[in-house]
Amino acid sequence: MNRGFPEAEFEARTKRAQALMAKHNLGALLLTTEADVRYFTGFLTRFWESPTRVWFVVLPASGKPIAVIPSIGAALMAQTWVDDIRTWRAPSYTDDGVGLLGDTLNEVVGAGRIGVPSGLESHLRMPLADWARLTGGLLGKITDDAQIVSTLRAVKSDAEIGKIAEACNIAARSFARVPEIAQSGVAISQVFRDFQRLALDEGADWVPYLAGGAGPGGYADVISPAHDAPLCAGEVLMLDTGLVRDGYFCDFDRNFSIGPATPDAADAHARLIDAVDAAADIARPGATAADLFHAMDGIVTGGAGGSDTGRLGHGLGMQLTEGLSLIPQDTTPLVPGMVITLEPGIETSEGRMLVHEENIVITDSVPRFLSPRAGPDMVQI
Repeated sequence: MNRGFPEAEFEARTKRAQALMAKHNLGALLLTTEADVRYFTGFLTRFWESPTRVWFVVLPASGKPIAVIPSIGAALMAQTWVDDIRTWRAPSYTDDGVGLLGDTLNEVVGAGRIGVPSGLESHLRMPLADWARLTGGLLGKITDDAQIVSTLRAVKSDAEIGKIAEACNIAARSFARVPEIAQSGVAISQVFRDFQRLALDEGADWVPYLAGGAGPGGYADVISPAHDAPLCAGEVLMLDTGLVRDGYFCDFDRNFSIGPATPDAADAHARLIDAVDAAADIARPGATAADLFHAMDGIVTGGAGGSDTGRLGHGLGMQLTEGLSLIPQDTTPLVPGMVITLEPGIETSEGRMLVHEENIVITDSVPRFLSPRAGPDMVQI
């Protein structure tokens, strides 16, 4: 698989954004988060893990993005299609890029309007004191971005879908090897460590997310860190991974029975597969996120409206979760190119549950499964 994207990919994203900016009378977009910056530039680095340095990209009404970044990132940014790179030595306790960013925005926009992503899942990622200083020195007006960035990112190009599919393939190969690392008597924490090793061995760049659980007939939750208790016969082990390949996530899980599954666990797993199938059957352009929720909820709760876990799936791409949520209140219509998860859960007993998750892409007709579709029978170890 080729790394990154050709320049034409970023040109197309930028032109689509600028067309929408013109419609909403925006002179620039100000981007401050890793995914938004990378979407328009291709700037991929783990250095965002450090909260010390801030990074900015200004997308003008025409032309290429302008990077306003710490000088430590100049060499990497120069490898992208961006050629206007303005830097300062960071961190600076007197002016950590605020003056340079303000000058850039005043130059590009003047007294015009500057859109900043402000909706769900957005955040500023800069000190509030610096934000106040920046806005106080601008000639133009800060406003929301009219959901331009989130709307564009929700619909993936074929190249993006290919990267998500490759991440799914890596996870699938890793899940197929779980019997190598998980047996009765092995500590769950060891399984977690070994699964990450398998994922890296199969081609993941890194594994920023791995969750799961184990217990008799099901597990108590799906977000806890692994503990040192050994797996036991009769338990269900679940592993849920969000591994990254070339900047794009997969996000799906698999359940395994340690020895033969109990009848209740086996039945619950089969119902989860039925729920996924029901959602996939209606996952067509024009259906809504809420429609998929109700299709799955009708099977796992009898239409009770879900459980305390909340949503039954979400958008997926450059981030582990992004965009729409499969909840009753989300009426976002599905369009070709959206990549989403189908993630029903079911209660198996008081305080115990099973969850199953798959990744699909919406097409002009039937959805395509990017994760290899699981069957109704739980894999036995």
